[in-house]
Amino acid sequence: MKDLLNVQDYLFAIHDVGYWEGEEEVVAERLNDLIHMAWERLPDDLDCESIDEIINGIWEHLRGDLALIEADFEELTDWVTHYVDSSLDEKM
Repeated sequence: MKDLLNVQDYLFAIHDVGYWEGEEEVVAERLNDLIHMAWERLPDDLDCESIDEIINGIWEHLRGDLALIEADFEELTDWVTHYVDSSLDEKM
C-alpha cells in the first residue's frame, strides 16, 4: 500500500516545526531525514493507516525534544530504527 502514499506529503518545512531558538532549519532537515529513513524501513505492503500512524508518530515523539538538535545524528537514526521496528512488531 506504500505506493498509494508519497513520503513528500509527510515532510516538514522550516515554518512547520515551530520555534527552536534559531535552529528551525536544522530541526526540519533532521526530521525529514528521519522520515525518509523510516519510510525506507516500512514494508511496501503495509496498510496506509499504519504507515500514516508510524510516520506521524516520529514528530509526535520528538516534538519539543531537544534531542533533535543536541543528539548526534547517529543516535537519532538508531532511535528511528528502533521506533519503526517496534511499531511494525506491534502491527504484525
